[in-house]
Amino acid sequence: MNAEYILLVLSPLFLVAIGIELTKRKESYSVKEFCLNVCLALSHQATDILAMLALLPFFYWLHTKFAIFNIELTAFSVLIAFILQDFLYYWFHRASHQCNWLWAAHIVHHSSTNMNFSTAMRQSLFYPIVGMWVFWLPLIILGYTPELVFTIVALNLAFQFFVHTEIGPEFKLLGKIFNTPTHHCLHHASNPQYVDKNYAGVLIIWDKMFGTFVQSNGEIPRYGVAERSYKVSFFDVVFTPWRILFRKVMLQRNTTKAFKQLFGKPNKLH
Repeated sequence: MNAEYILLVLSPLFLVAIGIELTKRKESYSVKEFCLNVCLALSHQATDILAMLALLPFFYWLHTKFAIFNIELTAFSVLIAFILQDFLYYWFHRASHQCNWLWAAHIVHHSSTNMNFSTAMRQSLFYPIVGMWVFWLPLIILGYTPELVFTIVALNLAFQFFVHTEIGPEFKLLGKIFNTPTHHCLHHASNPQYVDKNYAGVLIIWDKMFGTFVQSNGEIPRYGVAERSYKVSFFDVVFTPWRILFRKVMLQRNTTKAFKQLFGKPNKLH
């Protein structure tokens, strides 16, 4: 199956989950924000498809010329690929919080003050452009085909849809190894003690290994970003972070400082 269609095929399941959530936590939804999140998802998918069409020849060239191994497609090799991709996703997600260039795109996902399944769809149209794909190149160089790599990426993102909710059990036992809604709700919180924690995609073990895991201390998560509030507006949510970033870059006195501003750590509480 083409990786680009996986999320589309799974969309009925996502809609069922949203319907169930609406019956249990209707107060976490607003019609206006839900419509915004859908628009953000559609624009993100459009740029993702365009980026993939533009980059696929490069991915195939890289695999043909530089693949270290000729990896046979088996259940074991796919499992290893899934674990490696999830490891790379952890570092991509962590970088998205630590680099202004990536944060300007990723902040869209964090700008909602609500936590529900539609928040998972809240993605910037710039995310596929700013370099998310760079983090998957090691898998292609290792010897995995581009088709397999991006299928696994899509499945990883599909799993993550289901951690964007406040309903359901705590999954204490599964939560020792896997990312859960409990873990991910804290990731979206702007409370100082929860900021920049729990970056996991599927496996929470990476956060535990690299010192970014946090558990609730009993304080209720406050969702959104601390540096400013955003209107329920496509243009404000998507373009304002870039306008602010480039204004700061232009104020720098030399190229070195401008580069540091563009790719340095965000000056944020979230």
